[in-house]
Amino acid sequence: MFRPSLWCCFALFALLLEGCSNLSPKTRYEYADRLTAEKNWQKLTIDTTLFPIQSYVSPIQTGDLLTLYIEGDGLAWISKTKVSSNPTPLNPIALKLALKDTGKVAYLARPCQYLQNELCLKKYWTSDRFSPGVVSSMNQAVSYLKNKEGAKKLVLVGYSGGGAIAALIAARRNDVVKLITVVGNLHHGLWTQLKGVSPLTGSLDAVDYWRELTDIPQLHLVGEKDAAVPLAVALSYQAVFPDQYKPVIQLVPTYEHQCCWVDTWPKLIH
Repeated sequence: MFRPSLWCCFALFALLLEGCSNLSPKTRYEYADRLTAEKNWQKLTIDTTLFPIQSYVSPIQTGDLLTLYIEGDGLAWISKTKVSSNPTPLNPIALKLALKDTGKVAYLARPCQYLQNELCLKKYWTSDRFSPGVVSSMNQAVSYLKNKEGAKKLVLVGYSGGGAIAALIAARRNDVVKLITVVGNLHHGLWTQLKGVSPLTGSLDAVDYWRELTDIPQLHLVGEKDAAVPLAVALSYQAVFPDQYKPVIQLVPTYEHQCCWVDTWPKLIH
């Protein structure tokens, strides 16, 4: 079976060898546009204090509940030592999950994915990917979409690093009725230790905001075979909560970091 994780490996190999000819930023932008156009989703650019944020919104307008999907870190690195010049994802998992959702839904890319400005320094998809400025900009985008769509309540769904962003946004708000992460990086302090990579020195860590998250129902999906964000990260996040507030962790057998969440979405959360 051809798996997204294998696709990503082949794509990255081509990116390195072919000078981005078939996986250029433009190609990645057009891929997202094509996926959303097939479902008649609206493309939006949301201006925030620091960054323009790209969004796609489903055509469904009814209901007070808006579910927001937040993208992962994207193509942050092209090797262990070389930072990508453009973090737009090769395989936008959060976007694909959003497109499988049949409710009132919107998608948010991360800063500098799909759209770049003069503030798009590489630190914002490496050491500062969860910085206060990044979280503030994403939260502003959430507020914009909530008001635009006439919603009263929010469900936040974050994929990978987008899970950290979702948790950090939820900690700032009083309108989030559920927080869901898919292979979420909820304790990057531990994650960098486990992976043997540099600490995210400019970033907030979701695990430090457990007090603000105790009253929000949470579901954290972890792939049994995920080597990128292993189960230990979610368990360390869960461990800081008092017993009566511990968030739910669901370990999904055979699933990896990319495979096979889109295939079985959204029945995993219902």
